[in-house]
Amino acid sequence: MQPLALFDLDNTLVDRQSTLAGWVAIFLVRHGLPGAFESWLYELLADRATPAHFAQVRDRFGIAEPVDTLWNGYCTDIARTVVCPPKVLTGLEELRTHGWRIGVATNGATDIQQAKLRATGIFDRVDAVCISEETGARKPDVAMFQEAVRRCGGAHDGVGMWVVGDDPVNDMAGAREAGFRTVWIDRGRSWPEELPPPDHQVRDARAAIDLLVAIGPVGRAA
Repeated sequence: MQPLALFDLDNTLVDRQSTLAGWVAIFLVRHGLPGAFESWLYELLADRATPAHFAQVRDRFGIAEPVDTLWNGYCTDIARTVVCPPKVLTGLEELRTHGWRIGVATNGATDIQQAKLRATGIFDRVDAVCISEETGARKPDVAMFQEAVRRCGGAHDGVGMWVVGDDPVNDMAGAREAGFRTVWIDRGRSWPEELPPPDHQVRDARAAIDLLVAIGPVGRAA
């Protein structure tokens, strides 16, 4: 059976933090809102964004536009500006040529996550996508990882199966419980001492891909 690499999306394959920060600044200018609200809006959407969050935005700022309009505008804006580094896209292609199956397992709303995956070109470079809203389970729930494996066309036997992500709990702890090996994207952070360490720790997604290529088609560390 081919080895499998499941990648998180936000702050793993794409830089959600920078994209969101840029969107917040544009949104405030567009609606004539003072910069003093920048921190509040960013913090509201920092972990996740849903239509319910935009109901809060509408109420807080007294915006006349319907929630659906605000949400759809957010999805369009983010998809227009989010970027997956070319070296990561190339790396995903290289990983497939080395015999790996590739999936994306991401928490979030289906429409915004699908929009980002298609706009960046990631969608065309992976075997399957698993998004929490449509799956009915969120990482770190084991069911989320199992469904991602199923969509990638494999059996969950724990052999040659890896998860790459930036969240110590949702990605790493959840993957470990589900029987995966783990690669943590640290982005310059220190690993939480209270958690068992990941199998590997790297700076970014390209480094994670290079590591998996070096591990080889059997998908196991030496």
